[in-house]
Amino acid sequence: LKKDYFSLLKELKITRNSSWSDTKHSGEHDSRYRAIESNSRREDWFREYQSKHIDETTTNSNETNEEKIERQREKDKQNRIDASIKKRAEEVKEQLSGFQRELDKEREQLKKDKAIENFKALLTDMVRTPDAEWKETKKNLRKDSRWDQDIDRNEKERLFEEHIGLLEKKRKTAFHNLLSEHCTLTSSWKDVKKIIKSDPRFEKICSNERKRDLEKEFENYMKDKYQTAKTDFKELLKETKVITYRSLQTIRESEEQNHLRDIEKILQKDKRYLLLDVIPEERSKILMDYLEDIEQRGVPPPPTASVDRRKL
Repeated sequence: LKKDYFSLLKELKITRNSSWSDTKHSGEHDSRYRAIESNSRREDWFREYQSKHIDETTTNSNETNEEKIERQREKDKQNRIDASIKKRAEEVKEQLSGFQRELDKEREQLKKDKAIENFKALLTDMVRTPDAEWKETKKNLRKDSRWDQDIDRNEKERLFEEHIGLLEKKRKTAFHNLLSEHCTLTSSWKDVKKIIKSDPRFEKICSNERKRDLEKEFENYMKDKYQTAKTDFKELLKETKVITYRSLQTIRESEEQNHLRDIEKILQKDKRYLLLDVIPEERSKILMDYLEDIEQRGVPPPPTASVDRRKL
């Protein structure tokens, strides 16, 4: 009976503040209430339920709340762990993605470099004259399997022009080497041509199409040779210690010009002087111009003067 009665009280949601009079009215029609004949017993059991079961229920309720709080703490902790793991996984994924992009980029570059290397080899094998033109040459290049490289049309043409430039540079160097064996500072194209035209190297480096440009190239070569010879001679004059700012005055005062002969005797030991033997008047003019220049500049500053000025 007591167990059933307690079940009734539980259903009525009896609390510590519930009154006995209200409980009687609420449960008097229930069979579990009427099964207890003594009204005093009903009230005693009511009080007992309040004192024991309410405390137990409250305790159980408090324990449940603590468990909920602890469970929430664990959940929050796990969520933080999961979030941290997810973030790290995303970072690692991004790093791997970056590494993969770099790897793909390097592979593409290696692939392109290999294609360029193969195409350059094709040009070396099939294009051996700087007179070749792209429009006609590419027809023959297409017949080779190395033509079908992973290179666009503009890049192929650029590589072709680069190759032609190298061939032209080689041809020009070979031509200049040939000229250097037979030219002096006063040589003419007419005279030099007669000498070199029988040289096998001449026919090898100069095609029929290029021969009409050879005279112009010869003239440019001679201009450079002439200018270089004059520059080298001026350097020789600067290096010659016997020449000073007093030299020109000494020459003027000497009827026999012994000082000038002394200077020339020293200069004659250097090939930079001898190279100008074919233009002695020009060489003498350069020498006299130099003597006048250093005379006008006067006494040179001591070696330490320039150092002191740099410090200032």
